[in-house]
Amino acid sequence: MSSPEIASLSWGRMKVKGCSTTYKDCKVWPGGSRTWDWRETGTDHSPGVQPADLEEVVKKGVKTVVIGRGMSEALQVPASTVDYLKKNGIDVLVLQTEKAVAEYNALAAQGAKVGGVFHSTC
Repeated sequence: MSSPEIASLSWGRMKVKGCSTTYKDCKVWPGGSRTWDWRETGTDHSPGVQPADLEEVVKKGVKTVVIGRGMSEALQVPASTVDYLKKNGIDVLVLQTEKAVAEYNALAAQGAKVGGVFHSTC
């Protein structure tokens, strides 16, 4: 199963190829995507992305996770979250969201088992 291409990104809007939903923030993995609802884990810009935000993506068997921190990089990514991924043998890229989407799409196009979480506003 391949990771779906992120077809478009603009402030507050993301589209994933093959999915009719428009996301504000989203999670993607080989074979699927869904809304990333911060309320599920109590996530906020600070302290930022929690391991709980990534568990679902990790369980899909990804080898790389790309984290998009927002257009202005307001979303924090604590060292404990990066450590969680590394302890699970997963490479992690933490980037501004436009760069993160470009990197994710490049990896997906190469057939990599890549997943990601992307914040599309601040």
